[in-house]
Amino acid sequence: MSDHNNSGYLDMELLRFTTAGSVDDGKSTLIGRLLYDSKAIFEDQLQALERTSQRRGEEEVNLALLTDGLRAEREQGITIDVAYRYFSTPKRKFIIADTPGHIQYTRNMVTGASTANVAIILIDARNGISEQTKRHSFIASLLGIPHLAICVNKMDLVDFDEAVFESIKKEYLGFAHHLQTKDITFIPISARDGDNVVDPSERSPWYKGSTLLNLLETIDISGDYDYNHPRLPVQYVVRPYDDTFHDFRGYAGKIAGGKFKVGDKVKVLSSGKTSEIDSILVGFDKLEEAATPQSATITLKDDIDISRGDMLVLDQHESQASQEIDLMVCWFSEKPLQLNGKYIVKHTTNEVRAIVKKVDYKINISTLEQDSSNLQVVMNDIARISIKTTKPLYYDPYTENRNTGSLILIDEGTNVTVAGGMIL
Repeated sequence: MSDHNNSGYLDMELLRFTTAGSVDDGKSTLIGRLLYDSKAIFEDQLQALERTSQRRGEEEVNLALLTDGLRAEREQGITIDVAYRYFSTPKRKFIIADTPGHIQYTRNMVTGASTANVAIILIDARNGISEQTKRHSFIASLLGIPHLAICVNKMDLVDFDEAVFESIKKEYLGFAHHLQTKDITFIPISARDGDNVVDPSERSPWYKGSTLLNLLETIDISGDYDYNHPRLPVQYVVRPYDDTFHDFRGYAGKIAGGKFKVGDKVKVLSSGKTSEIDSILVGFDKLEEAATPQSATITLKDDIDISRGDMLVLDQHESQASQEIDLMVCWFSEKPLQLNGKYIVKHTTNEVRAIVKKVDYKINISTLEQDSSNLQVVMNDIARISIKTTKPLYYDPYTENRNTGSLILIDEGTNVTVAGGMIL
């Protein structure tokens, strides 16, 4: 594996993607193939794979074993979670969120997909579109994932028949008008054999599009971030640690939207006080400006009382503020949602208390329709609810900004995260 410890590597763009599909659609094999063909696994991992495959009497290296070790543990109930994998090519760095395919793990998909730029959805060419395909596509759309890559897998088992691929594509586009995601790419692949994953396949001469890796390396993600709403949720107030910088006071956090320049007039939410940006530090470098998704420390010309949970915004770009919040939630907990129940809300770096005022409807994932007949919200349900918070939240709608438009609900008694929410 090549040595990437240079500044060029640090400057490389990071793309996060998530994989989704029903059980046995070939997700493990696809991730294994991406890592294997892009030379992103170590020699000892490869040798271990070869030994295990031989021991199991398999003629070829079983790439699914790369991720199945984790999955075996997950399915014994050790951790039913999201496995993150990291790899890079000369063009980009990648983080894969590999989430379980079973219907009962919807909540894990929500967790893994909430920060993704791309969702890869696998469809078995022999079986076509399933209820899981629709469920995963809807969740990807609900979470505002900007790009979908629909990989029609196991094309080798239908002799790379173009008509099979086109018919799945047509059926998918038929229900995709329900989705908010508009950038959808279809790729015919064989994860097992590697066709159209990293290298173009000679077995599908009729397919003129991109391979999956090429799509991941070249897809334009510059528009995935919200540059219109400058927001810095204050995570930490940096005070001097010795006499050298005795007058230094900076406000550090990850920029959740837009960009900030030295000299910009900013307002502090919640106090409403205003000041001007004196300096911007990213790491130890003083910069003239910084933008989402960078982490930065900002100093101001005036000495204002600011603490963790406050938010810096540009004076003319204020966020919305309210104690009455409507949101879509995915319910994570085995304990059902309690109407009038008290919960802790974590939103950006802020924490407030809230009660659930009402449940409007649940989403029927099979039909994508609203269902008001049974309003009890249980694990893996997706529902529209209204909450009232003890203090105003400063937010943007989730469709405009995934950082300031999302929150989590925590059970006050057990401190367990019970739901992820998207503000409407």
